[in-house]
Amino acid sequence: MAITVHLDEVLKAHGMTSKELCAIVGITEANLSILRSGKAKGVRFATLNRICCALECNVGDILQCDGELEAEHEE
Repeated sequence: MAITVHLDEVLKAHGMTSKELCAIVGITEANLSILRSGKAKGVRFATLNRICCALECNVGDILQCDGELEAEHEE
């Protein structure tokens, strides 16, 4: 996958649970789980902003691009 999610590592480094982050950010645990698993098709900038503020990090700490173009699959 071209974009990888490192949210679990950032949460662990801050000693925060995903449930605590959900309460701070104002998103459901189900939606955070989708993001953490890398299965999200998109994420709002406002949500990223709240996550980064809560974890005192940058977007690049959470999301990284491997430089490869991900192929689109029709389902």
